[in-house]
Amino acid sequence: MMGSRPDGRRSPLQRVSSVFRRLRAGHRWGPVSDLELWQRALGFAALGFLTLVPLLIVVSAAGAGSGKGFAQWLGDGLGVSEAARAEIERLFALPGQVRRTTTAFGLALLAVFGLSFGTVVQSAYEQVWDLPPARWWARWRHVLWLAVLIAVLYLFAVPSFWRDSPAHGVVTLLSGVLFFWWSQRLLLGGRVAWLALLPGAVATVLGLLGLRIFSRLVFSPLIASSAVTYGPFGAFLVIQTWLVAVGVVVFGGALTGRLIEGELPRLTTAPKRRG
Repeated sequence: MMGSRPDGRRSPLQRVSSVFRRLRAGHRWGPVSDLELWQRALGFAALGFLTLVPLLIVVSAAGAGSGKGFAQWLGDGLGVSEAARAEIERLFALPGQVRRTTTAFGLALLAVFGLSFGTVVQSAYEQVWDLPPARWWARWRHVLWLAVLIAVLYLFAVPSFWRDSPAHGVVTLLSGVLFFWWSQRLLLGGRVAWLALLPGAVATVLGLLGLRIFSRLVFSPLIASSAVTYGPFGAFLVIQTWLVAVGVVVFGGALTGRLIEGELPRLTTAPKRRG
């Protein structure tokens, strides 16, 4: 066979080809159909806009300084052009208005509702790994996860003197991998080994990087054109579509990691020679 070694072992290229043939033949695709990726991504986007976004608006306004608050965060996340950023800024209140109208009781309600967002992510991770739902007393993980998520988004959004340097991009990618690696471990309650979760974290960050490039090419002009055609509602629809895409990447990245983890032994383990 072409590519075979004299000792009868398969080459790395043959092992990779074997994995792709198994995936195309339907092996290990049970979790894919069980996850219902599209439906979960829609739920991710809807709940994110209703619970997480209002909380992020308040948090961003608290430390916006001279910035535009959540509108600036969202524009940075999408990586859109200046014209699209201007349309996004019209959708959200300025930081000063948010600070004047926010009360302690309202912030507490936003935090409580924001915890339900962690439930959606956890349930998807559990479905990916075929795990039963965690006990009710494990909800404290949602509190910790939400706090760390907000802190990470805040740190990424705050302007810094080294933001335009190449090191900033490297640190952002590594921080993203660490966050999604830790998120899976935390929300799954430590029921999956760290090493098994690493491929999913890497796949998620690479997917988000690809989505940022796609947003620059597709969502950015769509926001501007939709705002002209439909007004602010058009820009809202594009942002909601982007949130759906983020949900597909987050859950799809974890699912890809599960598939890679299941097939990885076939890439690293050589078949035994017949004596």
